[in-house]
Amino acid sequence: MILQSIVLGLIQGLTEFLPVSSSGHLLILEKFFGSTTDTLAFGATLHLATLAAVVVALWPDIFRLGVGIYKKNTDGRLAWMILLSSIPVLVAGFLFNDLIENVFRSVYVVIFTLVFFGMLLWLADNKIIPGGEKEVSKITWKKTLAISLSQIIAFVPGVSRSGISITTGLFSGLSRETAARFSFLLGIPAVAAAGGYSLLKIILAGGNFDWGSLAVAFVAAFVSGFFAIRLLLQLLKGVSYKWFAIYRIILALIFILIFSL
Repeated sequence: MILQSIVLGLIQGLTEFLPVSSSGHLLILEKFFGSTTDTLAFGATLHLATLAAVVVALWPDIFRLGVGIYKKNTDGRLAWMILLSSIPVLVAGFLFNDLIENVFRSVYVVIFTLVFFGMLLWLADNKIIPGGEKEVSKITWKKTLAISLSQIIAFVPGVSRSGISITTGLFSGLSRETAARFSFLLGIPAVAAAGGYSLLKIILAGGNFDWGSLAVAFVAAFVSGFFAIRLLLQLLKGVSYKWFAIYRIILALIFILIFSL
């Protein structure tokens, strides 16, 4: 159980922020490990771990946005834009997430979404405007809303929340690094809501949990999530998103191989 918790935490932390689909990777883990015994508890743990990772990794940005709200400056305006544009996403998640998981949680759906949205990411990367917007604080309300709403599509397994928000950001004229950084910031309300909702369900349901395994999973997801954020922002100074698109296509081929056996 400890090994399973470590692997689950590492994979969730890495794939939550890289544009490669965490749900796709978790389906492969389920193939080998089976479902975790405390799915709800693990879900809450991993969401809270990745939330902690993005807060620590992007603390200077988050602190600046928080101070901006107090000072009512440009950073504060962006913070309110992120919060307000997240409301439709949170409502959609609350109303339709379980339905989408039950209807679309299919290997065939994941194979399609991995390839289709991988190619879309590749196309968006090719459409980058030279000298694209490099300052998060200058992103407009229209772009914020478009990128935020695109996260609704990520409820479908295989799409990737970071992947679709980065893709939309690139199509909106953001630079590679800015698209990633803004995707991480936009994801904070959604990840916090998902973790909080799962935690509330756990409290209401009660029960005993393997706290040791949950602690291990939390640490693994936090460390790998923090590493993934820092790695991606560093890589994007000289590497394009095409490699992630290629990885998604390779992953889809692995799905076909594994699940056809």
